Amino acid sequence: MSLALDQAQLALTTADVPIGAVVLGPDGEILGVGRNEREAHGDPTAHAEVVAIRAAAAKLGEWRLSGCTLVVTLEPCTMCAGAIVLARIPRVVFGAWDEKAGAAGSVFDVLRERRLNHWVEVFPGVREDECAALLRDFFSIHR
Repeated sequence: MSLALDQAQLALTTADVPIGAVVLGPDGEILGVGRNEREAHGDPTAHAEVVAIRAAAAKLGEWRLSGCTLVVTLEPCTMCAGAIVLARIPRVVFGAWDEKAGAAGSVFDVLRERRLNHWVEVFPGVREDECAALLRDFFSIHR
């Protein structure tokens, strides 16, 4: 989670919402990192999770990220949860809950939806206070 928090901090340099993500391989190797880059690139799909998943797939030369773990500072949204399922990532670890748009148990539970072809093990609340504080601080300035 430290690496994901570092990425979240870097998102602040481009006025993006401070969310960071890391994809770890089965052996713990860092395969991809990402941070929100929507403002930086004008891309609505440039969420931290998607950026990290793309980097990991490029490094492996394979779209299936079986055996990998995604660590992210905020509960994934529905778009990111869909990308996680499609990438066949078996585990997601996240920090803060997203009570407005979360799709890993708060608003929706896409990652554990039994009607889909892949299910994800979810480990919520890791360093939750730190992850939530970073977002609270950001939005207190921008609202």
